[in-house]
Amino acid sequence: MTDPVRPEVMLRQAEALADDIRAHAGAFDEQVCSLLPAELLAKTESVDIVGDGDSYHAARAVEMAFESLAGVDCRPVSALPFTHYERPGASRPPHARLTIAVSASGRTPLVVRSAEQARRAGATVVALTGTPDSPLTRSADAAVLVGLPGQEPSPGVRTYQAGLLGALLIAVRLGQARGRLDRDRADTLRGELVQLAGAVEETVRTVGGPCRELAERIADAPVLTVLGSGPSHGTALYSAAKVIETSGVFAAGQDLEEWCHVERFACPTDMPTFVVAPPGHSSTHAHQVIRRAAALGRRVVAIAPADDLQGAREAWAALPVRGQVREEFSPLLYHLYAAPLACHLAQRLERTPFAAGRPPHDGRQGAGP
Repeated sequence: MTDPVRPEVMLRQAEALADDIRAHAGAFDEQVCSLLPAELLAKTESVDIVGDGDSYHAARAVEMAFESLAGVDCRPVSALPFTHYERPGASRPPHARLTIAVSASGRTPLVVRSAEQARRAGATVVALTGTPDSPLTRSADAAVLVGLPGQEPSPGVRTYQAGLLGALLIAVRLGQARGRLDRDRADTLRGELVQLAGAVEETVRTVGGPCRELAERIADAPVLTVLGSGPSHGTALYSAAKVIETSGVFAAGQDLEEWCHVERFACPTDMPTFVVAPPGHSSTHAHQVIRRAAALGRRVVAIAPADDLQGAREAWAALPVRGQVREEFSPLLYHLYAAPLACHLAQRLERTPFAAGRPPHDGRQGAGP
């Protein structure tokens, strides 16, 4: 029997994120740029991004980047609906469809099946995975390998960032191939991604202490919610998943507006409610939800820019995010509180990751996208 995964692994994972960007973003981009001929990408009109767990959350988080930077219709979808309930990309001619199948292990059964099914339907299939020569890479037309050295069993943190980074680089490449971005603009965007390493490092350092204190303050809560819209909806889903996997506390990720219609009626009244509020299209609505949830008695925690916490002054607590970032790339910064929060909550409750269940059925221990 293997030793249990300890919560502290989440801190090590978070501390490695900035160096992962510095060390691997260039190599990931080289793969993306040599992946498929520009002539083929130029014909792409729609993109399906298929994954399960963290991979699905990453797909939700990068949807905006594909639509705004590449100018394509983008649909994030989990693998079961993709394989069992629809004909993938049937509304587009085969040459216009791109399916990105995401799995860190390359062995998630329904993601592999999604790739096979999409390819049979005539779509071009790209595997986004950390594992070469895997069932997923063999099922795809091409593979972007986002593997990382020095991995250890853990709920996915480094793998999640690698999946996000790989997908965002594909969006930039696709936008360039389709003529939406000229070369200088595309290179500027790639540079922005690499430069986020500094903001990642500073944010991880900044939120460590507050997350430890916050875990003490919410350890009595049987359930919590995480809210966000646009790219931050993917961040909310991912953050809730890390809390569940690491501490065993039930957490639910939800869209800001959907919370207003449903979950605001849930008990307990003082439920911890995390609101992911980066600058962008839903920023105003996020701050309205902060005020509304606080008025209902929720213990509201705002994840907001460090230089604009005044906008979240009604919140019960705030976790500051360092650095400036466009909304399309904000998922790389606004999830960084999740790993240390989950770690400290598990320590406070004397729990270990995956203690209440089993590792995923494909043999991975909490792999990310």
